[in-house]
Amino acid sequence: MRNIKRIIWIICALVFLSNEEIRAQVLSIDHIIQLIDQENEFLKSYGLKAEGYKYKAEAATAWMAPMVGVGTYMTPYPGATTMSPSEKGSFMFQFEQEIPGRAKRLAKRRSINSLTDIEWTNRAEVFNNLKAQSRQLYNSWLITKKRIEILEKNKQILETMKKVEELRYTFNQSTLGGIYKLDAKIEENKNQIRMQEGEITKARSFLNALMNQSEDFQFDINHAYTPVFQLEATIDTSDLSNSRADIQRMDKNIYSMQLEIESMKLQKRPDLKIRFDHMSPLANGGMPNSYSVMGMISIPIAPWSAKMYKSDVKAMRYEIQSIEKTKAGMLQESQGRLYGIQHQIQSKEQQIAAFEEKVIPALQKAYDAYYISYQENKLQLPVLIDSWESLNMMELNVLDEKLELYQMIVEYEKELYR
Repeated sequence: MRNIKRIIWIICALVFLSNEEIRAQVLSIDHIIQLIDQENEFLKSYGLKAEGYKYKAEAATAWMAPMVGVGTYMTPYPGATTMSPSEKGSFMFQFEQEIPGRAKRLAKRRSINSLTDIEWTNRAEVFNNLKAQSRQLYNSWLITKKRIEILEKNKQILETMKKVEELRYTFNQSTLGGIYKLDAKIEENKNQIRMQEGEITKARSFLNALMNQSEDFQFDINHAYTPVFQLEATIDTSDLSNSRADIQRMDKNIYSMQLEIESMKLQKRPDLKIRFDHMSPLANGGMPNSYSVMGMISIPIAPWSAKMYKSDVKAMRYEIQSIEKTKAGMLQESQGRLYGIQHQIQSKEQQIAAFEEKVIPALQKAYDAYYISYQENKLQLPVLIDSWESLNMMELNVLDEKLELYQMIVEYEKELYR
């Protein structure tokens, strides 16, 4: 019976572990970005708005609804004296329809349709910001995990020191204060591990929000991933203009405004309107049924009406020139910023290489030498702790430098709109 219970417990444990592996799947940064592209609610709103502009453009080609009216025609006021039944007036039915010009309607549709492309460029701009944010969270998680690995290693080192110090204490070769000091260091190290685990939980929650996943969606990242800086030999403003969504949005805005100008110019063409009136006399035996048909045409070239669309056209042309200047300024600024980030990244890579290839190995050798002397009872604990703390601080400092480097790479890619 005991063996059966043990087998059942093992099976349940295996099932639980397999479920944990399924839930805590490993997501690459590319997979996370793909999920953000597909599931993020904020990004979906741009697609819906762009779809709405398509139907709004179709509505621009529709005619205005006809106007229908009923009432009386040439009816005398109550109490007025009439000479004959025909003077009692008529019952009137009226129909009126505006006939818009085909060229105007098509120009308006093209103008509204262009807003669809603007919304898609707005989406691309927001998506680029979300990609940068997800990469920053991913890199932060990556470095935090490496900090935990260093802290776990420190925990083993401190516990080993404590055992040696306790052994020395039994032979009156150390003080009780040294043991208490190591206890404090061990607890401090545990608190740092807890803090880093909290940072991972926060990064996972933020990424879940960006991916539109539930809060309890458990996943891990690829800890072998290392962001790589791809140096651009030359940064041309024409290439930036083709890659940056904000610049493309400006181009789309300019194109949309040019279409709007063409639509405004067509306002000088006249509009047509037809009107049909039918009159039935109110008195029997009076006047016969009659009708009236009238065609009307607008005169938009009249000076008091022409200045409206002419002024709008001039204002929009000046606005286009303003956007062009802003676009040129943004491209120059972005080009200078990219070159500046390039130099920062290269300098940071050299600093990290110097730390990893020279400083940390020297501090590691010093600590190893001190530790051997400590084991041989030739060195006191405070000197060893100082050496260990110097090594530990440098290792953690290098991780901070790497995180700063990774965030620079993210900023560089964000500026390039990769």
